[in-house]
Amino acid sequence: MARAWVEDRRKHAAYLEAVERAKATGRKPPARWRVRWYDPDGKARAKAVARKPDADALAAKIESELSSGAYRDPSAGRVLVRDVAEAWLAAQSTQKRSTLELYRTMIDAHILPRWGGVQVDRVRRDDIAVWLGALDGGADKKRLAYSIMARIMEWCVPERIAVNPVRSVKPPKAAPSRKVFLTAEEVEALADATTGRASRVLVLVLAYVGLRIGEAAALKARNVDLKRRRVRIEATLIEGKGGLYEDTPKSGESRTVALPASVAAELKPLIEECREPDSYVFTTDSGSPLRLDTWRRHHFAPAVAAAGLKGKDITPHALRHTAASLAIAEGADVKVVQTMLGHAKATITLDTYGHLFPDRLDEVAGRLDKARAAARLQRAKSKALRSDA
Repeated sequence: MARAWVEDRRKHAAYLEAVERAKATGRKPPARWRVRWYDPDGKARAKAVARKPDADALAAKIESELSSGAYRDPSAGRVLVRDVAEAWLAAQSTQKRSTLELYRTMIDAHILPRWGGVQVDRVRRDDIAVWLGALDGGADKKRLAYSIMARIMEWCVPERIAVNPVRSVKPPKAAPSRKVFLTAEEVEALADATTGRASRVLVLVLAYVGLRIGEAAALKARNVDLKRRRVRIEATLIEGKGGLYEDTPKSGESRTVALPASVAAELKPLIEECREPDSYVFTTDSGSPLRLDTWRRHHFAPAVAAAGLKGKDITPHALRHTAASLAIAEGADVKVVQTMLGHAKATITLDTYGHLFPDRLDEVAGRLDKARAAARLQRAKSKALRSDA
């Protein structure tokens, strides 16, 4: 039994009356043919069509969609992008607070002004491309706006739209990443140039342990084991819309890293000054938690200038890159650097710092030669012993 069929409305008296009324008033008569069907929920649906061939084509299309499971409620695509965006954002409950705040900002500033009042089935590929090209800001901001818009529209597939029009547009290319690496001598010069109660030690921890600045700011006395020279990273300190708050590290996982003895010695006085195990290690001179932007402006930037490093475009994050480069130079392998920096996957470490690892092909080939020579020597000795026997 067909699930969609075409009905000739001329067989109904109500239709004939409607045609006569339209003629009498000079209006266009209603369409003669009506396609009828039941949707997957058993709800009766109908659509009037003027020409019989068009009605037959529509009925065949609906029949095929119902059979294949590709059917969508014709009214479902009329929902506005702003409503879908709010529903999508509300569903991101597993995301970090800082990520949700970033999504909220991007949606309000860049997506809703252009797309908020548009029906999701009216979002077109060409319009997406034009919108991306006209967005203010650099490549990173455009890539983020593209990513969020793509996820919002993906939320509509397949119930509201058949395909995501955003995915058919190539995302903007990422901006070239320029990483700054300091030498150990430059790190020492920067540390010596700092002012403030904890800034010198903070610079050393960032450059030799590889913590993110927020992770260092969230470090508590109980996280530091000076005897074993270990640091446990359990949180990151973030300055959001509601002020300072703690969140999990970027990877979502805690980690333990080694503390160089010389850095541990400089860290010891700060630990001893902590009144409670949960006291922050790095604070302002008044004992308040570090506000990262304030520390950058009032302590880090002046130290960079005083150390003669102003032209190198150094940020606190550059000290994390420096920690990786110094560790690699001292022979650390990929897994050690991954653990040190808290990367979720070793591929992230390789993609970021792979060019710093030395080319050891000749070294490995030489060791294989030695292993083969030793094996051949042992084999020769075994043959000689069997011959003597």
